[in-house]
Amino acid sequence: MILPSVNPTSTIAWKQLLEHFSEMENVEMKEMFSIDNTRAEKFHIKWNEFLLDYSKNRINEKTLKLLIDLANEVGLKESISSYFEGNKINETECRAALHVALRAKENELYHINGKNVVPDVYKVKQQIKNLTSQILEGKKKGFSGKVFTDIINIGIGGSDLGPAMVVEALKFYKNELNSHFVSNADVDYTQEILKKLNPETTLVVIVSKTFTTKETITNAKIIRDWILNKSNNKSVSNHFVAVTAETQNAIDFGIESTAIFPIWDWVGGRFSIWSAVGLSISLTVGFSNFEKLLSGAHKMDVHFKETPFEKNIPVLLALIGVWYNNFFKAETEAIIPYSQYLQKFAPYLQQGIMESNGKNIDRNGMEVNYQTSPIIWGEPGTNAQHAFFQLFHQGTKLIPTDFIGFKESLYQDKGRHNEYMSNFFAQSEALLMGKTLEAVEMEMLNISSEKFEKTAPFKVFKGNKPSNSILINKLTPENLGSLIAVYEHKIFVQGIIWNIFSYDQWGVELGKSLASSILEELNTEKPQIHDASTAFLIKAFKDK
Repeated sequence: MILPSVNPTSTIAWKQLLEHFSEMENVEMKEMFSIDNTRAEKFHIKWNEFLLDYSKNRINEKTLKLLIDLANEVGLKESISSYFEGNKINETECRAALHVALRAKENELYHINGKNVVPDVYKVKQQIKNLTSQILEGKKKGFSGKVFTDIINIGIGGSDLGPAMVVEALKFYKNELNSHFVSNADVDYTQEILKKLNPETTLVVIVSKTFTTKETITNAKIIRDWILNKSNNKSVSNHFVAVTAETQNAIDFGIESTAIFPIWDWVGGRFSIWSAVGLSISLTVGFSNFEKLLSGAHKMDVHFKETPFEKNIPVLLALIGVWYNNFFKAETEAIIPYSQYLQKFAPYLQQGIMESNGKNIDRNGMEVNYQTSPIIWGEPGTNAQHAFFQLFHQGTKLIPTDFIGFKESLYQDKGRHNEYMSNFFAQSEALLMGKTLEAVEMEMLNISSEKFEKTAPFKVFKGNKPSNSILINKLTPENLGSLIAVYEHKIFVQGIIWNIFSYDQWGVELGKSLASSILEELNTEKPQIHDASTAFLIKAFKDK
């Protein structure tokens, strides 16, 4: 095997962590802060424009030592080397997972089967740059000679979630082009987008590795017909570009070979925004900002690859996540960015994390006897506070939370940004400190004892809820690239510890194959064998 295959529960460190957990399970974090007023100084990392404060966790120096011992016992260091060396760590699909090569410097070497892939990466980047300039300078036009005003990105999964998230996150930097994203095979939604657009000025980017993904090709045909109808069936090839590994399929669809951008089998869909899958990003915010996004990710790659584990941001976040997932039995993690620009960040990470590490078979082909991926969820800032923070503060679940905030407002409105960010600091403090009955009593001094006894219990917050705070100078393309790469590498580390293959996705396939057979049934009178519930539902659907 390329990667080590160690059941983490068999390690010495895991057994020691179980013993240590009994010491830490009910520890009060505010007491640890009270005992050690240098705790925040000890449990933080400063890196470039990032500050990670992980002091608000139920950990101490011994916890970290044992977690790092666990990482060493399962061979994390050797696995990182395999990752960056282009070894086929996606063993069930016999592929590398070398998305780090997509943001490498031009003089760096990343090999697949003995070939340095960086020159190919830069060739495609030049292709992205050329098309971006042709569109933005008005040199490439639609069938009627009008310049393009809108882009439709058609894809699903990583071919949609990644570009859509980044375009939204970098909206401050956008140019005159407007981007729209079509993913779901919901014809009503597709038509809702089309009715707002002019087919004469719409460029369509079809993103599909195989160019056979059903949802993507269905939407592509709808939009192709929409443009053809307006053009009176003139050639509309200049309205379409494709990002795919299957060039002939794109040509058969009617896309010119010069408008096809290649991707490679060593790039997984949920890690593909750094490739030509990010074409819509470049078109919307400019190629220079796309390059800055890649540069930021590359800087985090270097940090992850070269920094000792005890000062390594992705490694520490991953280990802390394992601590809660496997020892505290926390089933979810929340991602709360204090920026509306990052409203699609948690949904993006849902795919990245849960599709990667939502596995129950280990690298030996055996069923695991421990928990793997947590459930990921979240919403931006104060929206989240008014939606589900009640559960955080007074609910019965333990929900480790990552707070992400920025020192500067993009529009330089310091006063209002301070008002917004006061919530960033207040919420993690409230989760830590809670509110005691004594504090409630001080607030209710002028209330009758009868009303106090009736009301006070509902105003008590237990606190002791863990969180990480990631404070970044500003939401720039470069910092966004670094932030995304943090979570990519966190996925990798946790997959190694849980002894699973993070880069396949067989669980996605079953429902897709069943849908194909059911579609035939919906369109014909040939019933198939189903469970009683599914058969009942299909009959109800057809009885219109």
